[in-house]
Amino acid sequence: MGELDGRVAVISGGTRGIGRAIAEAYLRDGAKVVVSGRDQAKGEGAIAEMNAGGNAHFVQADSAVREDCERLIAETVEKYGRIDILVNNAGGSKDNAPVAQLTDEAMDWALKVNLWSTFWCSRAALQHMIPQQWGRIINISSTEGKVGKPGIAIYVTAKHAVNGLTKSMAQEVGTLGITVNALCPGAIETDMMKTDGPPAAAAMGITYEALLDWFAQESAIKRLNDVEDVAIVASLLASDAG
Repeated sequence: MGELDGRVAVISGGTRGIGRAIAEAYLRDGAKVVVSGRDQAKGEGAIAEMNAGGNAHFVQADSAVREDCERLIAETVEKYGRIDILVNNAGGSKDNAPVAQLTDEAMDWALKVNLWSTFWCSRAALQHMIPQQWGRIINISSTEGKVGKPGIAIYVTAKHAVNGLTKSMAQEVGTLGITVNALCPGAIETDMMKTDGPPAAAAMGITYEALLDWFAQESAIKRLNDVEDVAIVASLLASDAG
């Protein structure tokens, strides 16, 4: 038997990168998994590649849209009858620039896809977790949510906010059989990093390669993280021991 046999997990932005690795780990542990993403074709392709024997399901949803986040939880409960685990993985930033040049649109999008999506999905999931007196909410934050960094203020701001929301939720539901944690991985060269990294590096006045080296040197292990590093911890936090 797997650690997550009988559990139902939702992973926002779960078709690639960290979310995909967590989804695959949960499937190996016996859970039924629902992943979301903006692209229907890519999402269905990811489900097929996972070869989950019917235990994985894709919901097309934009995490920057409240109605989509609420529908993600509703469709999960409609399909599987419950939700036990929520991984708020969707995130990112775009149009990074020094604060003096930042646009309202860039800040607004970063807050929606990182902070607001975490709030919207968590609020909807808690309507089911609280009555069943069991749940696991895991928010994928970042080391940038604990420090300041030039050139990526919108991402840093959003992840600091996610960490604050995590701490408050944990105190609110900790006596109800529900745990709420944030994972704060260092840099990982995911598809998102390859897209967002070069403009962020340019905003800092350095090359993308120099940015990756800087991230690696900041780490205690002097290398970039791997998605599997995060998935291992996410599996522990989703279990009864979490």
